[in-house]
Amino acid sequence: MAEGNFVDYVKICCRSGSGGAGSVHFHRDKVTAKGGPDGGDGGRGGHIILRGNAQLWTLLHLKYRKHVMADAGVNGSSGLKTGAQGSDVVLEVPLGTVARDPETGEKILEITTDGQEAILLNGGRGGQGNHHFKSATRQSPRFAQPGEPGQEEWRILELKILADVGLVGFPNAGKSTLLASVSAAKPEIADYPFTTLVPNLGIVPYRDYRSFVMADIPGLIEGAHAGKGLGHRFLRHIERNSVLLFVVPADADSIQEQYRILVHELEAYNPELLTKRRFLAISKSDLADAELREGLAKELPEGIPALFICSVTGEGIPELKDELWKLLQ
Repeated sequence: MAEGNFVDYVKICCRSGSGGAGSVHFHRDKVTAKGGPDGGDGGRGGHIILRGNAQLWTLLHLKYRKHVMADAGVNGSSGLKTGAQGSDVVLEVPLGTVARDPETGEKILEITTDGQEAILLNGGRGGQGNHHFKSATRQSPRFAQPGEPGQEEWRILELKILADVGLVGFPNAGKSTLLASVSAAKPEIADYPFTTLVPNLGIVPYRDYRSFVMADIPGLIEGAHAGKGLGHRFLRHIERNSVLLFVVPADADSIQEQYRILVHELEAYNPELLTKRRFLAISKSDLADAELREGLAKELPEGIPALFICSVTGEGIPELKDELWKLLQ
């Protein structure tokens, strides 16, 4: 997924259609000089609708579409004819898209399944024709109801990637190398911090033609929950992951301290993230000999399963897949 093509945040101005006005009309034909009211109702204005599409992975197609406007309903007419409804505007979005109010930040709706449709802005209701207002004491009402005006609102669309396993770690911990070694994904890999600037997804093949999705997000640093580095912008992408795979390099000053900082950042951003299943992978294990590994094993955090892996040599990768598959079941 090219960096310039990945868009996970757009702000658009939406305007739903106004309802058509009800008609003021009285029945007339060659044998009826003074018939009763027969004004029809106005048509409903067009809705703004979001529809889930499993073939989309980004909001790029909406990045330059700042204004979305639906058609107004048609006015009612004689003979109790109801006006046509305004055409709805359907915006296809990737699964995991959340719509929010830009002023309050309140979540309005969420798209999680393919083909799911939800109304982002309702069109105005059509007005009632004058035949609705006739009565025994008011047999010829010369008024009708106007159509309800449409709504015009700004909306924020955010994408939260749907993946089974999310990679969490500091910059240069080996997350992208791990993703490239277990899947066909080709993230940019280099020996400097923040090589990964956008999330990357990979399909990890498993035994018996089974597979699961792994997501690599930009590295976190201390204070990411407060907006430092790139982590704050992309932390929302791991909110939907079933399993969090913490990646800490074997040459870290303190594996336990790095893990503690990562857990603290997740807790500060969203405490619910700590309820997810976790696994710790000690990457770059080729840098540690057997004696050093024994020492590192004694310093590993308690309460979380861990495994030494090397993405370059493939050491520990099959065992890691087995452990992750068990956690996903």
